[in-house]
Amino acid sequence: MTLDEAQKQVDQWINTTGVRYFNELTNMAILTEEVGEVARIIARQYGEQSFKEKDKEVNLADEMADVLFVLICLANQTGINLSEALTQNLVKKNIRDQDRHKNNPKLKP
Repeated sequence: MTLDEAQKQVDQWINTTGVRYFNELTNMAILTEEVGEVARIIARQYGEQSFKEKDKEVNLADEMADVLFVLICLANQTGINLSEALTQNLVKKNIRDQDRHKNNPKLKP
């Protein structure tokens, strides 16, 4: 699925099953909450924290998809084409960071 297709599918879902978009501030709060859920899993799965017994059935992929869903909602609401935005962002990074990471002594093996 492309980003354009994802934006269309999310919009269709919102306007049928979801009834309407939550406002942008509500979606920003939801996005923050979903990112927190991803952070919680990462901290326990890859970091030093341990899972509580009730949290062992978490699904990182599903939580990341929740983040993407809400981000797509915000993009749709604000008229942002994520495919175009990502393309432009990569152009910016390729210019700005062309040598930055190669010359970063912290990244050398």
